[in-house]
Amino acid sequence: MISVLIVDDSAYMRTLIRISVTKLGLTVTGEAENGKSGVDMYKKLKPDVVFMDIMMEELYGNEALKQIMEYDSNAVVIMVSSVLGQSFIIEEMESLGAKALLKKPPDEQGIKDALIKCGINI
Repeated sequence: MISVLIVDDSAYMRTLIRISVTKLGLTVTGEAENGKSGVDMYKKLKPDVVFMDIMMEELYGNEALKQIMEYDSNAVVIMVSSVLGQSFIIEEMESLGAKALLKKPPDEQGIKDALIKCGINI
């Protein structure tokens, strides 16, 4: 069973991602509404995959990604954001350790493709 943590300040986006990953056979073990909670939940739950927004309150996704990667350099974090059209943001997320990037709103096929890119067998 592949466990998933969803980190997004939008309850609607968390629901969209939860529905898609559940249809793909993955299990959502946690949801966080900001980067700080996301980092804390990652350390507690140690999920197989994290879907994380970039623009959030308390702690932006790029800083949360950095903290997760410092804690666990093998973490599989997929960044999900509406600001991914800018190349410098893509480069920053990749340099911080993001394994894949998804533009909001993500659809089931996009989520599946990102998981496959990360080496997650579904």
